[in-house]
Amino acid sequence: MLKQRILTALVLLAVLLPALFYPSFVPLAVLTLVLIAAGCWEWGRLNGLAQGPALSLGALGALLCAASWQAGWILAAPPWLWTLAGAAWVVLGGWLLARGVGRWQQVARGLRLLGGLLALWLAWLAMARARALGINFLLSLLCLVWAADIFAYFAGRTFGRRKLAPAISPGKSWEGVFGGMAGVLVLALLWAWADAHWQAASPSFYSLLAARGLLWWLPALLFLAVMSVVGDLVESLVKRSVGAKDSSALLPGHGGVLDRIDALLPTLPLALMITEFAQA
Repeated sequence: MLKQRILTALVLLAVLLPALFYPSFVPLAVLTLVLIAAGCWEWGRLNGLAQGPALSLGALGALLCAASWQAGWILAAPPWLWTLAGAAWVVLGGWLLARGVGRWQQVARGLRLLGGLLALWLAWLAMARARALGINFLLSLLCLVWAADIFAYFAGRTFGRRKLAPAISPGKSWEGVFGGMAGVLVLALLWAWADAHWQAASPSFYSLLAARGLLWWLPALLFLAVMSVVGDLVESLVKRSVGAKDSSALLPGHGGVLDRIDALLPTLPLALMITEFAQA
């Protein structure tokens, strides 16, 4: 299993890293569009669709991404879009977690499918928009989510006593959440310092926040760290409601696409929303 995980990770890095660092955002946008289409297929399967309809949902997700690309939204998405997406994640994410695993199937399947489709599309559009703003900007957002996850894991393993959501994800603890938040703050401090010290060609998310002062920097980072946990918990809730361990087996040793991007689904659109407000 370990060899399989390593091999899959190496293949993904070999494909994604050249696309990420390519001078244009186009290769990364194309590759991630394919991944989002796969995520839409997984979402359909998790919500009871047969293979054919689930593939159609994947195609619809790809079409939605392509249509927004054609409309020029990667370079200039409507600012209200990120505000609407952010509000939806805060309100609906909290509502779903409060209702618990047993209530997920009571939501009309059409609404479940539509919600997942829109969440995946918005995450793709936010990722492409972030890459268009600069490699440094996108990397800082990706590393924020990874830092929150890594620090939460080790803090939870070391200090975890109080369960966060035992019915949804028994391994998560409040101590892990606080550890993840602390990790994000440390990362942001170091990244903003490195931007200034080496005079980064393009700003990171952290530098943009730092320019607005501590009253922007601190709550924004803590908020995004918390919302990355919400994204993870929402996907865990959906999987647990149907008894699935992984969203699929598309990535050997790693589960499915949704398993790898769940924390990014709320974080990327919310980061773009915060950026729009910070630059206003």
